[in-house]
Amino acid sequence: MFVTLAVVAALMTAVLLASAWAKFTRPTRLVDQMTTLGLPYGMLPFLGIVQIAGAGGLVVGLWWGPLGIAAATGLALYFAGAVATHLRVKDFKGTPPAISLAVIAAVLVALRVATL
Repeated sequence: MFVTLAVVAALMTAVLLASAWAKFTRPTRLVDQMTTLGLPYGMLPFLGIVQIAGAGGLVVGLWWGPLGIAAATGLALYFAGAVATHLRVKDFKGTPPAISLAVIAAVLVALRVATL
């Protein structure tokens, strides 16, 4: 089961780092989406830092279980907030990716707890 945890954590880390990179480089598509969601432009770096911290927590959490659980829980809450934000403005196109990432983060919590 630990191998499954490591693979899922690695994939999630890659997604988080790519998403954080986009938040720092601010492509037009992302800026337009954040405007639609009603998020201030200045919040993008903060969201990127949170994603980098979550990715780091997942990686280090492979060796220190409590940190992995905390990081995955934080990511589940982060993406649950993203789902709520998309639903608040009725952005149903952006909701499924956020739901998927929230579910994957919850699976990571369960996998890390199971491998302690």
